[in-house]
Amino acid sequence: MQRINRHTIDARIRRAVPRSTYDSLKGVYYAGRTLARRNPGRGRLLPDFLIVGSTKCGTTSMHGWLIEHPFVAPTKKEIHFFNMNYGRRADWYRCYFPYASERDAFAAEHGRPFISGEATASYLAHYWTPSRAAKLVPNARLVVCLRDPADRSYSQYHYFRRRGSEPLETFEEAIASEEERLRGEEAREIREPGYHSWRVYRWGYLRTSRYAEHLERWLEVFPREQFLFLKFEDVVAAPERTLEQIHEHLGLPPHSNGELPTLNAGSYEPMDQETRARLREYFSPHNERLRELTGIDFGWS
Repeated sequence: MQRINRHTIDARIRRAVPRSTYDSLKGVYYAGRTLARRNPGRGRLLPDFLIVGSTKCGTTSMHGWLIEHPFVAPTKKEIHFFNMNYGRRADWYRCYFPYASERDAFAAEHGRPFISGEATASYLAHYWTPSRAAKLVPNARLVVCLRDPADRSYSQYHYFRRRGSEPLETFEEAIASEEERLRGEEAREIREPGYHSWRVYRWGYLRTSRYAEHLERWLEVFPREQFLFLKFEDVVAAPERTLEQIHEHLGLPPHSNGELPTLNAGSYEPMDQETRARLREYFSPHNERLRELTGIDFGWS
């Protein structure tokens, strides 16, 4: 007889029932595992820091550079717990981080504990992530890297074109269609916290680049001093200085990586100048609000 594993059963249930029912069943399942002390995350840590975005702003490179530090535990990038996998509960999330006993043993040997964290670039713009993160890891240090919003939007478009997830053949078509393609999606995410909109994630080119409206939610639940804001253009121009800033923000001793390779970069034709001019005007009030929130002039006007 063919043995059916847990992942096959999970996939069958997900296809057979409405999403709201599936999310409820999943929550009951993981809560039951915790009560039965069968939770795989038992004894494991939660993250000390989060690199929360934004998408196409160098998070892959920064995560790769950071885990080279001898006092940072290597972890998987893009866990997507606080947006896509929140229904799996905290014990599932803990599975991605070291055991507390490992940290204690490390501290005994090296005179100080290591730290651990994760990077999920889509956290910044997801509606529910700030409140969820504040509830589970209220003391986490947060790293936010932002890029000229027009360039970020354009880079995201080409990223999903390369992946085959964007059927529209021009960037201009994509941004002109954004409002219609996303109609009702964000409202549904707010109304149904277990729902994750792939349309918003993939095709929210302008929405994701309106940084201020997302950061307002983060700054409501985390104090300003827990944030490190970085400018993508500075990361590209001076990666060593960027890494020093991150180390300092996380309370790490200085460490030189030697080479700092750029990861996950794409290549494409330059943006049409008329399109750039329109986007610069569109994003101008959003950038001004960003300056008010962060106290930083990113210089994109």
